[in-house]
Amino acid sequence: MIPYHWQYLPLLMQIAAAFLLGLGMVTASWFVGRHRNTAVKLDAYECGIKAVGDARGRFSVRFYLVAVLFILFDVEAVFMMPWAVIYRKLPGITGSRLFGFWEMLVYLGFVAVGLYYIVRKGILNWSQDKADL
Repeated sequence: MIPYHWQYLPLLMQIAAAFLLGLGMVTASWFVGRHRNTAVKLDAYECGIKAVGDARGRFSVRFYLVAVLFILFDVEAVFMMPWAVIYRKLPGITGSRLFGFWEMLVYLGFVAVGLYYIVRKGILNWSQDKADL
């Protein structure tokens, strides 16, 4: 009988081979490639326009709020997709599909309350300046 830990030897060999292959490609490209650093090559390229000012400018917090809200509502869609796929196979506690349906309605209710709060708070309204954001 082969010891338990020896069963992982093929996996470790595959990981080592992938690592060595990647390392070999990077090393070979470093030796084969030409390294001529000119001023044009080292210059930043942005649509042919010369960079003006500092790249570390300040952004409004609204950009970050919209990004977080996008992630939250994207996760909501991620939770709804598996439910929609297996909806017909949901037995529920009582044997009917209505339990799964009401669960999703409660979940969407929480999402709707969150969206209502966001709209009432004015986070999505960019036409006015708010100092409290």
